[in-house]
Amino acid sequence: MAEANSISPPTVTQDQNFGLRRARIAARVAEENRGRDIVILDMRELTCMFDFFVLVSGASRRQLHAISEEIDRVLQEEHGDRRMGIEGYEESRWILLDYGDIVVHMFEPETRKYYAIEELWGQAKRVPLESEAL
Repeated sequence: MAEANSISPPTVTQDQNFGLRRARIAARVAEENRGRDIVILDMRELTCMFDFFVLVSGASRRQLHAISEEIDRVLQEEHGDRRMGIEGYEESRWILLDYGDIVVHMFEPETRKYYAIEELWGQAKRVPLESEAL
């Protein structure tokens, strides 16, 4: 009878700040593309579905498209992160980019006010943006 292997398999530890770094990158890209009222919400204590929301307002359909495309480009090309899904791109009043643990919501101001995501998830902690964290 063979002896059981007493060596434990290696464990993978996930960097706890991985999602936060990517959320801040998305927020920074939005800011560089003139996004407004940018907020990062820490959702980890409220749901197991995702870790962070990034909320951004844009002035026009064209601007929301530019912000979403640039966030996609930077996360994919510079950080190897691929988007899992996108919603609302054609209508462009509310574009949602799903990266699994982070979700980026881009709104026209009226749509953001109507859906009131910040109020709906009011218990979520606000995370300082990269520039505020320094």
